Amino acid sequence: QVQLVESGGGLVQAGGSLRLSCAASGRSFSNYAMVWFRQAPGAEREFVSAISWSGGSTKYADSVKGRFTISRDNAKNTVYLQMGSLKPEDTGVYYCAASGVFGVDYPGGMDFWGKGTLVTVSS
Repeated sequence: QVQLVESGGGLVQAGGSLRLSCAASGRSFSNYAMVWFRQAPGAEREFVSAISWSGGSTKYADSVKGRFTISRDNAKNTVYLQMGSLKPEDTGVYYCAASGVFGVDYPGGMDFWGKGTLVTVSS
């Protein structure tokens, strides 16, 4: 089992920045690709970004490319999502997930999930 706990969400104005963190415990964190998803009210959960176990490969949804940066610190068992130039459409609950395979970008492909952290971007 891997336990994931997200933090860093909050209310921010459009154009602002936030950094989300996801702390992992349990099985070896560095064995897993880490993925961020988000879910807006009334919408399906959607892929945001992923990072390989080593941090050497990353993947982004087109909607966040150039504005968000994913990173990880395996010594701290933590993955981060730096979000910039935030837009109201970035509002939602952001979930951290772990996958045994890098590149999987759909919810059903995840092995473990956190409970999410709410990000609200005001216009």
